[in-house]
Amino acid sequence: TARQLPPMFRALSWTLRGLHCSSIPLSTRMFSERADKSRSLADKVAVITGSTKGIGFAIARHLAQNGAHVVICSRKQWNVDQAVTTLQKEGLSVTGTVCHVGKAEDRDRLVAKALEHHKGIDFLVCVAGVNPLVGSTLGASEQVWDKILGVNVKAPALLLSQLLPHMENRGGGSVVLVSSVAAYMPISKLGVYNTSKTALLGLCKSLAMELAPKGIRVNSIVPGLIKTDFIQMEKTLPYTLSDLNKIYGLQRLGEPEDCAGIVSFLCSSDASYITGENITVAGYSPKL
Repeated sequence: TARQLPPMFRALSWTLRGLHCSSIPLSTRMFSERADKSRSLADKVAVITGSTKGIGFAIARHLAQNGAHVVICSRKQWNVDQAVTTLQKEGLSVTGTVCHVGKAEDRDRLVAKALEHHKGIDFLVCVAGVNPLVGSTLGASEQVWDKILGVNVKAPALLLSQLLPHMENRGGGSVVLVSSVAAYMPISKLGVYNTSKTALLGLCKSLAMELAPKGIRVNSIVPGLIKTDFIQMEKTLPYTLSDLNKIYGLQRLGEPEDCAGIVSFLCSSDASYITGENITVAGYSPKL
């Protein structure tokens, strides 16, 4: 039995059992969710942080195009309004609210918004992240450490803890954390940020094991050089595109949309046997 196994293998046993024994049978989920392949996420509800532009916005659009109702958020009301208007004009089911994920009251508001017209939540995608420091890792103040780790690592875990009962009520769900290739290839002068993105990889592994018995899968994507506001800070990057081309054969910078399809897949029933994975989306692979 599982109790007779060493602790490490006991945990693996629980994880595998969770993948097979969620409250809704795998075969039922697969057939019901694949009934309409063109809208594979129909009737699902997704909460996406940091989703009014860049990678988060592209993910929100893609999930909504696949039939999900999407709740977007960011720190500024104007950005939320603009993103919601844009997506609603495309005929997509989208609502939004202001949310600084590092603030408990804002997380409460986001959860309430997601439950406003729906009885549960199926997907959580954590994109929101900050980096207020370019400089020495050991020169970073305690306030900088607290802010970066608080928003980039702690907030996703705390938000998920609030959403967990509502995901369980739906019989399971999918969580996608957004890390960075900086977790594998540290960017010069962004040591605290690099550390936070590495921590997300470990958080993904731990949560995947803990939540598998509840039928909830947890994965992360690891974007490379994607054309976002963050990448405009080219002076912080250790390699130029030409350097990466020589080493890895990288042909171009990524677009936010390059990250959207894989997240939609990870939320779908097609990924029902995938959890605890950190998937690089970079045009190359920095790891074995």
